[in-house]
Amino acid sequence: MEKEKNHSRPVEESDVKDNSRRDFLKKSALMTAVALTPVAAAKAAEMHMDERLAEVFEKMPLHLEINGVPHNLMVEPRSTLLDILREQLDLTGTKKGCDMGQCGACTVHVDGHRVNSCLTLGIMVNGKKVTTIEGLAKGDQLHPMQEAFLKHDGFQCGYCTPGQIMSAVACVREGHANSEHEIREYMSGNICRCGAYPNIVNAIQEVKEGGMAI
Repeated sequence: MEKEKNHSRPVEESDVKDNSRRDFLKKSALMTAVALTPVAAAKAAEMHMDERLAEVFEKMPLHLEINGVPHNLMVEPRSTLLDILREQLDLTGTKKGCDMGQCGACTVHVDGHRVNSCLTLGIMVNGKKVTTIEGLAKGDQLHPMQEAFLKHDGFQCGYCTPGQIMSAVACVREGHANSEHEIREYMSGNICRCGAYPNIVNAIQEVKEGGMAI
């Protein structure tokens, strides 16, 4: 019986070199992937860990009274009073306008004095009393300044109104509402894009002249 013939061609030196080159490339690619993947994963994990650690170690305790209610918070040292009010306490009546202390939309009272909450770090008011626009009314009874703004139509779009009212209350309390000129001077830090200034002045004058308790 005739033996089965072997049709395979003899292995040549070039075949060996090609196979060796392919094996080398495959192994190199695999080694590169193995080497790089743990590093990238470690860096990503490290970044997430840094964020978690920052949330724990970079926060500071903050104790303050807001609209008569005590609050004990943990805040980042860089957090402004404005952001704490809006984002942590959901007191969104205080508006973020320019965020640079130029428009007055974020005006609140700290221990009775008006401040721009966008320029005030939360840790600066530790242990103090803060009053926002939400704290002026007593239940359904509006504050006299709020009533005067409604009566004299002291707003249009209304975005600046909370800051205008907070500043107006402080203006009267400070004794700086004795004339139209003085009111305009001491309310100049509050900008109204709609231009309702005459009505705002009228509202403040009524409250001042009426001797309403504010």
